[in-house]
Amino acid sequence: MRLVFAGTPEAAVPALDALLASGRHEVAAVVTRPDARAGRGRRLVPSPVAQRAEEAGIEILRPDRPRDTDFLTRLREIGPDCCPVVAYGALLPRVALDVPPHGWVNLHFSLLPAWRGAAPVQHALLAGDEMTGASTFRIEEGMDTGPVYGVITEPVRRTDTSGDLLTRLALAGAGLLAATMDGIEDGSLTPVPQPAEGVSLAPKITVEDARIDWTAPALRVDRVVRGCWPAPGAWTVFRGERLKVRSLLPEPDAAEALAPGTLLPGKNAVRVGTGSHPVTLDWVQPQGKKPMRAADWARGVRITEGERLGE
Repeated sequence: MRLVFAGTPEAAVPALDALLASGRHEVAAVVTRPDARAGRGRRLVPSPVAQRAEEAGIEILRPDRPRDTDFLTRLREIGPDCCPVVAYGALLPRVALDVPPHGWVNLHFSLLPAWRGAAPVQHALLAGDEMTGASTFRIEEGMDTGPVYGVITEPVRRTDTSGDLLTRLALAGAGLLAATMDGIEDGSLTPVPQPAEGVSLAPKITVEDARIDWTAPALRVDRVVRGCWPAPGAWTVFRGERLKVRSLLPEPDAAEALAPGTLLPGKNAVRVGTGSHPVTLDWVQPQGKKPMRAADWARGVRITEGERLGE
């Protein structure tokens, strides 16, 4: 089939690579979000998908909005049979959805209808799911509501961050998307409507969502830290400044009883109280500084007895 691939972040690159390597399909162009400013110099930087497409010599379309007339005109000129999508980052209007005969087929990183929305991997970790996966489905105008072509499953590991889990799903999902394109082309796949039961939503995680509540049980604190890494990053407040918590070590057998947020520095570890049992801070990042081991941070700030996080 003749394809136009739509995607933006690094997680979409494995799927683009899989389609380029398939030998059965022609990726005629990619659609991606416009270049964004990044880094200290705030220079315009192309998306990871745009960078990969440029390396492969593929035409790149960067519409401000996918309903722009120039974009739709060019899309019709290219004449794709199908448009595979991975984390493109913009809602597609009906006028765009109607262009390819086989529609737009999205690779979504959840077992639909669970976790429809922008942040399925993060919400799976926040909820403590033991199993997740990826689904391919035909895009409708609703939010991730279209009929499903195929799924893969992936167990959630005890120490997974959202970055870890997304990396595995992106790699495994790339094969699923390529297989879905094959099945659409040869007519062996028919999409199945999603069940009405089991629907859950996964809206974008905000910075405020990532604030650690030390009165919550240690299990919940651990989920927030892992689910919010690498973005937006779990955080708390220490001496009036924001402190990111990049990782921690749960200690269900810890002997010390610490009030929520209370710090207990040791020679090689820093413990902090939660609503259940203490946890050990592993890596932290003070405001305006580089990440560091929590024990090194504690020695530098000289924590006094009874000082707390979150105040």
